[in-house]
Amino acid sequence: MKNIFLIIGFGLLLSCNSKETQTEQPAEKAQPNQVTLSEKQLSTFELATQPLQKKIIPQTIRLNGTVDLPPQNLVSMSNALGGYVKSTNLIPGKPFRKGEVLATMEDNQYIELQQDYLTTKAKLRQTEAEYARQKDLNQSKATSDKEFQQAAAENQATRIALQALEEKLKLIAINPQTLTPNSITRTIKLYAPFNGYVAKVNVNVGKYASPSDVLFELVNPQELLLNLKAFEKDIAGLQPGQPVVAFTNSAPDKKHAAEIIYTGKTFAEDRSIEVHAKLENAENLIPGTYLNAEVQQTSNESWAVPEEAVVSFEGKDFLFVAAGKNTFELVPVQTGASHENWIEIKNAAAFEGRNIVTKGAYNLLMGMKNTGEE
Repeated sequence: MKNIFLIIGFGLLLSCNSKETQTEQPAEKAQPNQVTLSEKQLSTFELATQPLQKKIIPQTIRLNGTVDLPPQNLVSMSNALGGYVKSTNLIPGKPFRKGEVLATMEDNQYIELQQDYLTTKAKLRQTEAEYARQKDLNQSKATSDKEFQQAAAENQATRIALQALEEKLKLIAINPQTLTPNSITRTIKLYAPFNGYVAKVNVNVGKYASPSDVLFELVNPQELLLNLKAFEKDIAGLQPGQPVVAFTNSAPDKKHAAEIIYTGKTFAEDRSIEVHAKLENAENLIPGTYLNAEVQQTSNESWAVPEEAVVSFEGKDFLFVAAGKNTFELVPVQTGASHENWIEIKNAAAFEGRNIVTKGAYNLLMGMKNTGEE
């Protein structure tokens, strides 16, 4: 609608000017890529011109990719001895804290393991005493070397068995040092190894889980990666240590900082390479989230114009330049990076020494279109 009003307004202005031919000279016939204004038109359009300006324009590589989870941060939780699930309140997506009880399990083998440990612990006291007795007797030649060696071997075997049972108890989170005959239990608790959230739950209350069954999949979100896709033209400008700013399509104003840690060394079928960056503030991001990313290059001084000076016509970019008294020419332009409302001009040589329309360029374009249609 804005375009229609501009064209109608320009047409009315031309109509009014035709009635004032007695007091004002008509505008000269312009070339197809030019527009010539009368003095009154010129004042109405409120144009401003200036030559190209030198500006610091950071060069930016724009990429896209997804949030990924390093293998070490996706934990498949199981019970080393198996057992029946007695209780759990986990559901996918639920957060948890380190040390929190994730599930309670029960099984007869837990009782047997604790029994074996306490029995072996008691036996060790006996074998140690017998070993000490046989050692004294052997030193006084009151017993044979064979009996002493048997006592030593039995004591060592018992010590090994006790150590093995102790490690098994640790696997199911039972502290051997505090275990007594009165504290034997048929249930064990599974504790969260870190702060995170639940990705998947594979069991329910009452289900038996073998030692190889995965009960839960847990996510440690402290270290998320950003996997980006870069094509050949951009690869040379990407190096480890470069800062990255990422954002989602739904919340482009919320920026997520990252840093490139390494780039891939092989091409995919589409001639792209994976670029991996470590996210620094990954709050509220989950694996699989699609992100846009901008990688800042070295900032150089470039010839530039205000962004509003660039107009698009038939799919191409142009600048209006002064081409005589009240006459402006539409010249093709090659643009580059933009920064703080300024845009880089790559074919700056084409505009050397020329004044460029930096304000009112869109009005000129509408006027030129309207003139061409008459």
